[in-house]
Amino acid sequence: MDVKRGLGMEPIHRKTTKEMVYEQLKKAILVRELSHKEIFTETMLANSLNTSRTPVREAVADLINEGLMVHIPRKGFKVREITEKEMDQIIFLRTSIEVQGIKILSDIITEEEVRQLYKIVERQEKVIASNDSIKFIELDQLFHRKILQFAGQELLEQFLSELYNMARLMGHTALMKEGRITEVIQEHLDIVKALESKDGELAIKVMENHLLSTVDSVRNFTD
Repeated sequence: MDVKRGLGMEPIHRKTTKEMVYEQLKKAILVRELSHKEIFTETMLANSLNTSRTPVREAVADLINEGLMVHIPRKGFKVREITEKEMDQIIFLRTSIEVQGIKILSDIITEEEVRQLYKIVERQEKVIASNDSIKFIELDQLFHRKILQFAGQELLEQFLSELYNMARLMGHTALMKEGRITEVIQEHLDIVKALESKDGELAIKVMENHLLSTVDSVRNFTD
């Protein structure tokens, strides 16, 4: 017997310095502790985090690839700023992609896939108690990506991942506002219930309402 699998345990994972730096920087970006108006250097961040420049360089490279930071030639790098025009495009693309995914999935979803979606929502409910905003958002992204995966829309899933990172720059703080978290949980449950009943029209409606509510919370926060 495979002891590790048989006991249902996961191997211990010790985080590297680069991983810890990445998590610190990502959280600082999403909760807006790092201003998009300021240009940073590896040395500045290394000194602030009390580490060497190498893990900072590696972490920043990952954040640039995710679309959360941008490189400024001969100066350093900064947090990416999302313009009003870009925001409109992100909203349009996300809505188009996710409605297409849920339209397809509502006809073919399996009981196991429904169970997995419910499990993600349960995990979101648990992390609320620990006030882990980064984990909550990661699970939110996982929920939406799974819908496209289950629908067999792998290319759309890739596009959504890129859009999601940019959307987080707009709406992470707004999403974590008191009251909105509870709404997100309920909206996710409504989406799963509609899929479980294989009611395509209802599934599309609740997904559209969910995305619209998210957009409204972001716009109200940034106004």
